[in-house]
Amino acid sequence: MYEQRSQAPISTSQFVRRLLRHAGYGAALIGVSLTAGMIGFATLAAQPPVDALLNAAMLLGGMGPVGDLTHVSVAGKLFAAAFALYAGLVFLIVAGLLVAPVFHRVLHRFHWEGPRGTS
Repeated sequence: MYEQRSQAPISTSQFVRRLLRHAGYGAALIGVSLTAGMIGFATLAAQPPVDALLNAAMLLGGMGPVGDLTHVSVAGKLFAAAFALYAGLVFLIVAGLLVAPVFHRVLHRFHWEGPRGTS
C-alpha cells in the first residue's frame, strides 16, 4: 500500500489523495457506527430518533451518553455499555487511520535511501 524504502517519497498531490482516502475510510466507519448506535438506542433503549442520534454521536465523540439512563431497560443499558466500549475503539482506529499516512511520510523521508551512486 505504501512505498518501500528504496522508492522515492510520493508527490504532494498523491499524498493529499492518500490522506483523503484515509479520511474517507474513517468517515465511512463513523457513519456505519453512528447508524448502528442510532438503531440500538432507538430499539433497545426506546429513545426517539433524535435522542438516539445524540447519544450515539456523543459516545462516538468520546463525551458519554446524554440524559438519564436509569429508567432504561436492561437491554438498553447493556447496549449502551457495549456501544461505549465499541465507540472508544472506533475513536482510536479513526485516529490511527488519520495519523498513519503522516507518520509514514515523516519516517520515509528520514529513511529513504535515495538514488545510488551519487557522491
